[in-house]
Amino acid sequence: MKTIILCGGQGTRIRDVSSNLPKPMIPIGNRPIIWHIMKYYATYGHKEFVLCLGYLGDLIRDFFMNYESHTCDTKVTLGKQRRIEYINQHDEADWEVTLAETGQDSMTGARIRKVRQYVGDDENFMLTYGDGVGDIDIDALLAFHRSHGKIMTVTGVHPPGRFGEMRYDQNGRVSGFNEKPQVAAGCISGGYFVCRKELFDYLDDRDDLVFEQEPMNRLVADQQMMVYRHAGFWQPMDTHREYLLLNKLYETKKAPWMKWDEVK
Repeated sequence: MKTIILCGGQGTRIRDVSSNLPKPMIPIGNRPIIWHIMKYYATYGHKEFVLCLGYLGDLIRDFFMNYESHTCDTKVTLGKQRRIEYINQHDEADWEVTLAETGQDSMTGARIRKVRQYVGDDENFMLTYGDGVGDIDIDALLAFHRSHGKIMTVTGVHPPGRFGEMRYDQNGRVSGFNEKPQVAAGCISGGYFVCRKELFDYLDDRDDLVFEQEPMNRLVADQQMMVYRHAGFWQPMDTHREYLLLNKLYETKKAPWMKWDEVK
C-alpha cells in the first residue's frame, strides 16, 4: 500500500533552524523529520512512499537520491581510480520512494491529485503530512478503515487548541470539520489518513485547492469521513519550541514514535 506524504508547502519558518530548509528536512537528531515519519510507517511494513515535492523540493530529492552518502560513513579513495565505499549499512534498502514534483505554489488538494497515477490500482492508500510524528497504531488504524467502508479515515488527536476541530458521533462518523476554531474540547485532525481511491473524485484540477477545506467538507456532507481516535502521543513541528521538544525526546531516548528501536 502506498503512503503519500505532503512535503511541498512553505509552512512556518522555525527560527534558527529552517530558513534554508523545507520543513520535512528539519532534523530530529541526525535525520530529517520526514525520515522519522517514513521509518515509522516502515516499522508496520509500509515501505512504498510517494513524496509530494514543492518548496525547496530539490533538497528532499538530493537526500534520497544520495541516501548512502547522507546517512553512512564513507571512505573515499582519491586519484584516477577514485572509489567510494560506504562502510556501515542501513535498514532502508527495501524502501521505494517516488519523488513527485507537484508544483511550487500548489495547495494540498492539488498535490494529492497530481500523484494519483502513483497510487495505481490500489483500493486504499495512506496519506499524511511531512511535519508531525506520533505513536499511532497503524495496524489498528488500517483495520478500522477497512471495517467501515467509507472513503476516508482521519486520525483524531487531542493537542493544543490552535488547530482545527472535528465533531463526530459515537460510531466515529465525522459530522463537522472546522479548520481553525477555538477548541475547548474534542479532537483535531492529526493527519495519518487512510483513503479509498474514490477520494480523487473529490479533487478538482485547481492548483489552489486546499484539501482540508472544500474536499473534506464535501466528504463530511456525504457522510464519507470517519475518525480513528488516538489517545497517545502526537506532535507537529510548527514552532521552535516544538523543534526543541522533539529533539529533547530524541536525545533522552524517550521518543514514543521510535518503535523501530523496540523491534530491534
